This record gives sequence, structure tokens and C-alpha cells, in this order.
Amino acid sequence: MALKSPPSTEVVRQVKEQGFAVVPGILDESEQQRLIDALGPVSGAGKRGVLNIPIVKQLASSSRILDVIRPHLPSEPRPVRSVYFDKSPNSNWLVAWHQDLTLAVRARIHVEGFVPWSTKDGAPHVQPPIELLEQMLTIRLHLDRCDESNGALRVLPGSHLLGRLSSERIQELREQRASLVCSAFAGDALLMRPLLLHASSRSQSNRHRRVLHIEYAAFSLPEPLQWHEPV
Repeated sequence: MALKSPPSTEVVRQVKEQGFAVVPGILDESEQQRLIDALGPVSGAGKRGVLNIPIVKQLASSSRILDVIRPHLPSEPRPVRSVYFDKSPNSNWLVAWHQDLTLAVRARIHVEGFVPWSTKDGAPHVQPPIELLEQMLTIRLHLDRCDESNGALRVLPGSHLLGRLSSERIQELREQRASLVCSAFAGDALLMRPLLLHASSRSQSNRHRRVLHIEYAAFSLPEPLQWHEPV
């Protein structure tokens, strides 16, 4: 896939200070369509475990995408989880304000500092120490135009710098800070830190809002833990 140039100094600054940035024109129309065809229809809120679909695996591990991720992480990034979302009139939902705090792993194994545990679509998930979450970055590749009318992501800028937040603290921040809608054109990418507070509303449009969400980590899991989606 012919991806465009890595992020500018301004993008690096935005991710560091605000916790997110939009990088325009990452995928052209033909690349978007090939991804849509390969990922297929979605039932429910999303399709997990898509990292090893060949076209997703190739894209996630490509040097050009990794060049977009590298400036934001302390060491070589590796793709560790991917989810495909398709918000549409037939599959519509809202997401409350939250941080992305869990990792998907192969098996539930006790390791100090990795708690609590949960299960999503049959896969064990666990919260790692916060210093590991700070060494992660997500790229959200938009396969459709995305704005407030069709459930674009909303964020609280700078909230990624505040650590792991309680529900009470999240409510306080919502009252104290203005949120921002991350509008994007098809082909644009949104970079975001997992600790950034984010949410999304139900779509009020008849358009799709398809997003390929890929998470990158700049660390290896402590043995014997293993990633659920190894590449």
C-alpha cells in the first residue's frame, strides 16, 4: 500500500501535549475499498481479532505505517491488537467516556502488576501497569468521512497526562474541560494515546463510519504472558 509521509514535528507535538492528532491522506480510495472488501460486514459494535487478516497484517507491519508510529514511542513499535468498527443505521451505538486500559492476551496468567482481568469475545484482557500503557499508541484509519453526524470520536485534550482515572475524576474532567470532535475524511488517520479520555455518540446519519483501529506497543510482555494477536 502506498502510504504518505511520516508525521511532521507538529503532529509529534500534538500527540505529546494533547494526546491525539489527525494525519491526513494516509490511504487512497482504492486502498480503502480493498480493506472494506477484505474486512467484510460487521455484526454488533465491532469485529475483534482482525490483525492477522492478510491485508491488515501487511498494512500494520508496513514500514510506512511504522514510520508514522515510531516518532511517538521510545522503541520499535509492534502491532498488538486490531478492531474493525462499522457504525451504520443497521448497527449503531454510543460509547461512554473512558480510557483504553486493557491488553488482549492468550491466557489468564498471574503476573505482578497485571490486574484486574476481564474477558471480551472469549479473549482474556488485563490492565497492565500504567508505565506500559504510556508506551502505546493507537492509529485509527478512517474508511469513510467521519464527523459529529455519524458518531465521530470525541476526546478531552490533554487528559492522557493525568494517569489512570476513576469514574468520579472522569466526571469532574468532563465538567471542567471542553471536548473536541475528531472529524476526518476517508483515508485520514487519527493517532491517539490509550489513556486519552474519549467517547462517541450514536450516528444520526445514514452513512457508514468504518474505522480500522490498530494498537501498537513499544515493549514485550513479561513471560509467560503472550499477546492474543501475535504478528
